Amino acid sequence: MKLINIRQLTGIIRLRSGLHIGAGKDSVEIGGMDQPIIKDPVSKEPYIPGSSLKGKLRSLLETSAFMQNEGTRKAVLNGHPCDCGRKGCPACTIFGAHAAPQDCEDGLGPTRLIVRDATLTPEYRELFQQGRLPMEVKYENIIHRVKGVAEHPRPLERVPAGTCFTLNMAFRVYEGDSEDLLDKVYKGLKLIQLDALGGGGSRGSGQVVFEDLKIDGQPVDLNKITVF
Repeated sequence: MKLINIRQLTGIIRLRSGLHIGAGKDSVEIGGMDQPIIKDPVSKEPYIPGSSLKGKLRSLLETSAFMQNEGTRKAVLNGHPCDCGRKGCPACTIFGAHAAPQDCEDGLGPTRLIVRDATLTPEYRELFQQGRLPMEVKYENIIHRVKGVAEHPRPLERVPAGTCFTLNMAFRVYEGDSEDLLDKVYKGLKLIQLDALGGGGSRGSGQVVFEDLKIDGQPVDLNKITVF
């Protein structure tokens, strides 16, 4: 396959509500945070892993726009990402086959979409380094259905609303690729805006908006993208 272009998709991810992408802990100290967010191990700055953003894009597209593909539909109905690996499958072409299928057809080629980790924008990195961007702690609990009181409070760490991260993706274009593959990525970003990113989306976390979106320096208007 001949690589004919690598297109650059850039922009800003602005948080409309607190964002929680968990780091996980093997143990929790008494009074400690049982659901911390992922942070850079050196700078301690929060970031959005490219895997989290790419996984959400794929999940939303597979359960909506890609359901007409037989392989994708079968995988989704079984609760899994598409791994048909067949040429012409938009999920496997854009994001790569989830596994290495036995009947993978020749010609699918490499994963088209590269999603880089989203780091704090220079403005918010400076605020963080100055100690002016503290992480917030949201307490979640269970409501006793009879007593009507909160029980089992648990602290959830979140990046506060308003914080901005850089969006940086690369899209490989190979000879013979359909021209609408990149349009499906735009549709996925629009779906994330309508849905949520990270954990706790059904409880208010993870509402985001993509701003100043550009492809090779040219503006992209997500308001013109239809998803359903």
